[in-house]
Amino acid sequence: MAPRPPGRGLTDGIRLFPYVGPPTLAEAARTQPLGTPARTRADLSAWLGARPPAEHDEPFTYTVGADGVLRLAPRRSEHVACAGGEPVGAAGEIAFVRAADGWMVDEADNLSTGYCPDPDCWTVLAAALDTIGVGRPDAFTRSVVFRRCPRCGERNVVRDGYFTCALCDADLPSEWNFA
Repeated sequence: MAPRPPGRGLTDGIRLFPYVGPPTLAEAARTQPLGTPARTRADLSAWLGARPPAEHDEPFTYTVGADGVLRLAPRRSEHVACAGGEPVGAAGEIAFVRAADGWMVDEADNLSTGYCPDPDCWTVLAAALDTIGVGRPDAFTRSVVFRRCPRCGERNVVRDGYFTCALCDADLPSEWNFA
């Protein structure tokens, strides 16, 4: 896949998700390194090639910032550290496999309990991957729906379309509500 020419910013006109996780994690993230930017296929290949083999057995942490740049970190890294505490256009976990012409995405999701991005953030991740020129699926291989409970404030993962708070049984809104 040929890289897409760089633009002003891949997230122009796209919703950015603020960090909504525990403040203590955001504070601790200030002392952790940013995720490594992957602006080109060479950047991605170098970063993946430098990872210990055991790290390839599970997905990596990723974010895509307002600048449209994909950032990667080892899986147990906090998304807020990967993004430098900034809002993101997409965040989750991503796995790569070797292909004939380099690397391609094997799995990708929006699983970030710190940013709780809606599944529509796929378009931002897809644009970042297309810019790099990396093969990818047509959608998340697994998507997660997050909602904040209006009664108790807890972050929830909506399962099987059941929009009810896991802690207090309150109804959860059908639309993303963390802003």
